[in-house]
Amino acid sequence: MAHDPASQIDQGALSAIFEGNPSVTQPILQCVQVKPIAGQQGGPERFRVVFSDISNFVQSMLSSQVNYHVHDGKLRKGVFVRLKQFQTNVVKNKKIIIVLDLEVLEHLGESEKIGSPQALDSKTEDVQPQSTTIQTGGFYGNNAQAPQQQSIPQRATTNSSSTSHANIYPIEALSPYAHKWTIKARCTNKSDIKTWHNKNGEGKLFSVNLLDESGEIRGTGFNDQCDQLYEVFQEGGVYYITSPCRVQMAKKQFTNLNNDYELTFERDTVVEKAEEQDGVPQVRFNFTSIGDLQSIEKDTTIDTIGVLKEVGETSQIVSKTTSKPYDKRELTLVDNSNFSVRLTIWGNSATTFDVPPESIIAFKGVKVSDFGGRSLSLLSSGSMTVDPDINEAHKLKGWYDAQGRNDNYSSHANAVGSMGAAGGRMDPVKSCQQVKDDELGFSEATDYFTTKATIIYIKGENFAYPACLSADCNKKVIQDNDGQWRCEKCDRSHPKPEHRYILSANASDHTGQLWLNCFDDVGRQLLGMSADELMEMKETDDKASEPVFQNAACRTWMFKCRAKMDNFQDQQRVRYQVSTASPLNYSAECTKLAEMIKMYSME
Repeated sequence: MAHDPASQIDQGALSAIFEGNPSVTQPILQCVQVKPIAGQQGGPERFRVVFSDISNFVQSMLSSQVNYHVHDGKLRKGVFVRLKQFQTNVVKNKKIIIVLDLEVLEHLGESEKIGSPQALDSKTEDVQPQSTTIQTGGFYGNNAQAPQQQSIPQRATTNSSSTSHANIYPIEALSPYAHKWTIKARCTNKSDIKTWHNKNGEGKLFSVNLLDESGEIRGTGFNDQCDQLYEVFQEGGVYYITSPCRVQMAKKQFTNLNNDYELTFERDTVVEKAEEQDGVPQVRFNFTSIGDLQSIEKDTTIDTIGVLKEVGETSQIVSKTTSKPYDKRELTLVDNSNFSVRLTIWGNSATTFDVPPESIIAFKGVKVSDFGGRSLSLLSSGSMTVDPDINEAHKLKGWYDAQGRNDNYSSHANAVGSMGAAGGRMDPVKSCQQVKDDELGFSEATDYFTTKATIIYIKGENFAYPACLSADCNKKVIQDNDGQWRCEKCDRSHPKPEHRYILSANASDHTGQLWLNCFDDVGRQLLGMSADELMEMKETDDKASEPVFQNAACRTWMFKCRAKMDNFQDQQRVRYQVSTASPLNYSAECTKLAEMIKMYSME
């Protein structure tokens, strides 16, 4: 090895950092442990890392923006790193470092733990008196009578924007265990004020999305805090926010941010607009291309960017649950995956939308739906930025001007949804296994789906029943002693019945199989003759009907079905009833396969 790693480590750096020594800016340390941190399901992945300077060791937490070092296998036990940007904290009397940026020094290799470092504990004599209550008067929340609090000096490798805000926490370090803190964050989105009325009373709230270089978090103000803070926060502004402010588990149904926690502003929460905006990013996107929407699960929240191809007119719908009207407008976006998608915006965003076609729009916080194949809806907590000054927008603009303006675009409708022969409702296409995995039919409501499957077997016994000849009756009739067929519903007798199919067919695809119930119209399609004709054939020669059932096998159809829970002999089961069966449209199938192949393009 060309370098002696021990000689490269900055011994005593950890102690100096927590003492506020400004000479230690980018210390070289050894990584002696890397462990994942258990978090909320669906929350961001976090790692705890222990760093040593030979004399001491300290626990650290990686900002999510540097997790890739772990994923790539570079940051592991025994390697050496240079901390390029970090912040210090004390949580439950334990000193920790929040790592915002680092460099793995691969040329130093890796080795067993060097020396016998001791834990860098927080001691009472290390703590210096420092107020965490902001005492300037040009902002909401000042409390001149607040008692002085104590904390250790906090520092980052970047310059602090104000000497009165030395105790700056990164957003990603916030947790219910951090009680005395200040964050410096940009307001990237502010919601409208929302009101509620229920049996417990009434109230109002608003929420903001806050962003710094380490992550994002949602903050909400209720009632009095809504009145006092709503006009303070402005989209794009940078603010200092100081506790007391409640940090709690995030309600994922109300936020699109990748954070386990969220903030609730309290009476004494301090909010001050920052004069300096250095070190705070404008907005952070994690784009999904329009072509990749096929692989995104329904109800997932994503960011996307595209060229505005079409702008629909404003329309209004009435909510089934609240009976309130909502304004909406549908936009069509395209990108260089050569796919298009319909995106719906709501409320004031819809009525005031005046962006010209062919503009580049970046959307943050849109919900994926499987309606019409794949479509998007801008959440109330989401935002859109027109012609953003980012690389993705510049590349998209260049592509569109060069070729995209004249290109033809595919939609996700053929790949995900299919319209039945009768038209009307759009039902999602499901494989046999997806029908079972999604538990279609298990709820009180009827579920509808379309599946492409091949007939494997049709039961040859009890395939039809004698039905009433009266128009629109079709009830089962019973033969009486006089040889007549009586219908109890119509109170009439007929000399003969009309037989109608009640087929039970086993259909299969590459994932599994389903038992489908088929009534008369579908039975005629599958077997190629009426039930009367097949019944007469069977009565004449019992074996004559067997080839009919055999010929129906191994044929593939598009089945439009409904799934519903049913009771049979005191047992609950799901019945899959076929509404229509259509032969394959080979032209449409080829188009769908071609679009799917494009999605897997390696270009």
